[in-house]
Amino acid sequence: MRVALDTQLTLGTATGIGEYVRGLAPALRAIGVDVVELRDARLNPWRIDRRVLWDQVMLPLRAGRTRAALLHCASGTMPLRCRLPIVVTVHDVAWARVQRHAPWYARTYFGAFSMRRYRSAAAIVTDSEFSRAELLDVVSGLDPARIRAVSPGVSSAFAHVARHGDRKTILVVGTVEPRKNLAHVIGLLPRLHGARLVSVGPPTPYLAECTTLARRLGVASRVEFRGYVTLDALVELYATAAVAAVPSTYEGFGYAVAQALCAGLPCVSSDRTSLPEVAGDDARVVPLEDTGSWTGALERALSGASDATAAAARPRSVDRFAWRTAAQAIASVYGAVSLQYTGEPGAPGGTLPSSGATMR
Repeated sequence: MRVALDTQLTLGTATGIGEYVRGLAPALRAIGVDVVELRDARLNPWRIDRRVLWDQVMLPLRAGRTRAALLHCASGTMPLRCRLPIVVTVHDVAWARVQRHAPWYARTYFGAFSMRRYRSAAAIVTDSEFSRAELLDVVSGLDPARIRAVSPGVSSAFAHVARHGDRKTILVVGTVEPRKNLAHVIGLLPRLHGARLVSVGPPTPYLAECTTLARRLGVASRVEFRGYVTLDALVELYATAAVAAVPSTYEGFGYAVAQALCAGLPCVSSDRTSLPEVAGDDARVVPLEDTGSWTGALERALSGASDATAAAARPRSVDRFAWRTAAQAIASVYGAVSLQYTGEPGAPGGTLPSSGATMR
């Protein structure tokens, strides 16, 4: 089967979605899917005007020339019109739930506009059962049978981390934005003597709030904002940190938890949204408002007392979050879509109906 895959968000500062696409493309090829990667380095995906131009004009034009069976929009947005059936990955519905601080035009495009488009997708993949339920709650008229939850894979680089934790570093990975809730961990630092916090992820205006809080609490010298880092640098941080903290209030999946589990790094996660689903029994899940339990869990990890448990859970986590497993599940979605539209699994493009048609 030939599949056109939107890989535009692998350009530049590739955050969670970019890593998702980077991992998915080779995993699909490894199981025999003919993947045509579509991107344009001239268009910065982090400028919304360029993103709209790519999504709505360039992507469907290029996809139509590939003779693919379908287009997989793996970044959560999809074109208004396309001659190929579309499979879309909806990573979360944060734009409808918690992104009220964002500019109105971003909320409109990534929120209301994109949500309406999902009704015309041939199939939808979500990163978790939580996100599947959220999508059905937010977008009326969706057929639950067309939505499948598939856990993303985690780069094998994390499975090969050689751990040598420093007993002092709390690692927080993710864009520095309100829903990632970095301020929660900063607020715990006065209770955690000798600990330091390393934040990794692109900044937003929320960074100023976190910086101000650290100064007010007298812990600014113990907080480091690294910004965006390369995969190699991130893997090294997972190797040397004592514990990963994931205090998010909203996550469609929670890559930081899955990465920590695959790296054998002790992890303390909030109990919100998809995080307990991703953590399973292998990471410490703590009620977000329970400051005492958060402090105790982090102290235990900083002391090294959680290392053995994390190491024991590691092989199971590497298996759970293998890209091959995710690719096989997504390829089965492709097969079902191709069969519904053409009567033949993996049939090439050229006789397919335009997007907007419903599956038979």
